[in-house]
Amino acid sequence: MQHLTLFTLAITLIATICLAKSPYQSVLQHSRIRGRQHGPNVCAMQKIQGTDKKYFTNCKQWYHRKICGKPTVISYECCPGYEKLSGEKGCPAALPLVNIYNTLGMVGAATTKMYSERAQLREEIEGPGSFTFFAPSNQAWAALPTEILDALVSNVNIELLNALHYHMVNRRLTSEDLKHGSAFPSMYQDFNVHIHHYPNGIVTVNCARLVKTDQHATNGIVHVVDRVITAVTNNVHTFIDTDDDLETLRTAVAAAGLTQMLESDGHYTVFAPTNEAFEKIPPEMLKRILGDPVALRDLLNYHILKNMQCAESITSGTPLETLQGTVLEVGCDGSDMTLNGKAIIQKKDQLGTNGVVHYINELLIPDSAKTLLELAQGSVVTTATKLFVDAGLGSHLSGSEALTILTPQNEGVKMTGELKKLLKNHILKEQLSSGVLYHRQELETLGGIKLRVLVYRNSLCIENSCIAAHDKTGRFGSMFTVDKVLTPPMGTIMDVLKADDRFSLLVGAIQTAGLTELMNQAGPHTVFAPTNDAFSALPKADLNKLMGNPQELASVLKYHMAKEILVSGGVGSHTRLKPLQGDKLELNMRNQTVYINKVPVVEADLMATNGVVHAVGAIIKPLCKSNRFTILIGVPVDVLQGLPSNSVPLCLTS
Repeated sequence: MQHLTLFTLAITLIATICLAKSPYQSVLQHSRIRGRQHGPNVCAMQKIQGTDKKYFTNCKQWYHRKICGKPTVISYECCPGYEKLSGEKGCPAALPLVNIYNTLGMVGAATTKMYSERAQLREEIEGPGSFTFFAPSNQAWAALPTEILDALVSNVNIELLNALHYHMVNRRLTSEDLKHGSAFPSMYQDFNVHIHHYPNGIVTVNCARLVKTDQHATNGIVHVVDRVITAVTNNVHTFIDTDDDLETLRTAVAAAGLTQMLESDGHYTVFAPTNEAFEKIPPEMLKRILGDPVALRDLLNYHILKNMQCAESITSGTPLETLQGTVLEVGCDGSDMTLNGKAIIQKKDQLGTNGVVHYINELLIPDSAKTLLELAQGSVVTTATKLFVDAGLGSHLSGSEALTILTPQNEGVKMTGELKKLLKNHILKEQLSSGVLYHRQELETLGGIKLRVLVYRNSLCIENSCIAAHDKTGRFGSMFTVDKVLTPPMGTIMDVLKADDRFSLLVGAIQTAGLTELMNQAGPHTVFAPTNDAFSALPKADLNKLMGNPQELASVLKYHMAKEILVSGGVGSHTRLKPLQGDKLELNMRNQTVYINKVPVVEADLMATNGVVHAVGAIIKPLCKSNRFTILIGVPVDVLQGLPSNSVPLCLTS
């Protein structure tokens, strides 16, 4: 029965919200549903603890019990347009329908009512007509700076009356009429009031939030707002052009050719860095960006959103697209508006006719305006960055060459002569995106060698190093963060085996089995190479017998070889590889170790020009299937049966 009730509630929620006509109505309906257990026309409200700020609740806020990162408490109040009756549950009675003047006193706007009388506006809002009054709440008047309030009330017949008329529109506008981006002529010289209706249900007029909407009156409608609004006459560029605190920004905007755009019609949000913000940037970096029109334009466009975003519209972190093409995380922390998690906004909601300006005290530098060195220094691979500089490669990373740097995540790596040479092969001779890489593509390095691209189901690797993070694309170059220091291929597989004393027995076995030419061919090959210890683990007689039978030896060795290249980064939880002879090999990764048919790899990714070698400490044996023996192709049964159990068995139970 309880499940049925929950199901019914869920269906009711979905149906009701789908029928709602606007984001605000959706949130209001959700609040109604959450409050209906307390009686008719009761809405659930969320109040931020320690403040007077209340919001209708949506699903996310209801379950998280947080707004702007701060805990909220739930209260239950009459929905707009209703009131309580003594002795009855909920809010069963509609508010009396009276004129706007009297409505102001019933909806928490008594101060606006008082100032309306003092400004001789009472007769107008009591009389005939159809008005919309965006009425500042009592708290809004109390928050108004003293000097501004004094200026208004000292000249009630002009200044105060004009201010109140600017809060009025000469027509009835319900919340449904308040469309995002709309503007309506006010009753003060027809200056527009600017409406924004956000997806989270927040509605603003000139960036003031509507806290009580749709309070109907006989001669119009009242919407209570959380601040006193002022007439908007200038565009957003005017703020930049006239404020001395934005002098550096003004110069940059002109140099980047953005003046005309910021003067044109639109709904922009400009995060305007102050002079102080520019001064925090290293002088050489700032000089380079200011002198590079492409980087400068990217920098400035990164501070401009495609849509207008008032501070009051933000109730949680939201990724918003900039004109530069990437996103900023615009959020809030209590009363502070944040950018990318930082409370760097000094002044909010400077409203213009074509957008809004927020002043910030820290410059936002997009990756697209940075050199490779700056990209690396601002990432998690700062240790590797220092290594590149110590290796004498800093000039390549700070210049204008089109390059791609492969930056390893390894910690604790120390500079050596060998590493210095190796790091030159971590810089590719062209600017790339990982999205254009393809399997077995060859990439040339500054060191003059070719590296192979290896594409697997869940990983993208360049030789033995796999890309571990999203690309960073700078002004001239790109940065790929890779999981380890890259090892370039050095000779063929046979060369790799001969150069390592651990494989001396394997080299002899390959020669005996007639596979030397195969191991020198172009490939690609993957070889699971048994070490000398692996061969020595076999009884001496059995080892001699195996070495004395080239056909049998070749079959055993081919079970350790595959005609494709698989580095450790390409091994998932259940990877299969077809050997040159026999059933498929089963590979998996556990605790950063690769296992083949349960045999651990003792050293992975010895890169060769024609493939890769993985050292294994035991001879790899086939796995049993359904309790039946698996026979190595080409190995006489009597030979295999003659081997003792601790030699090469028929199969290994899985």
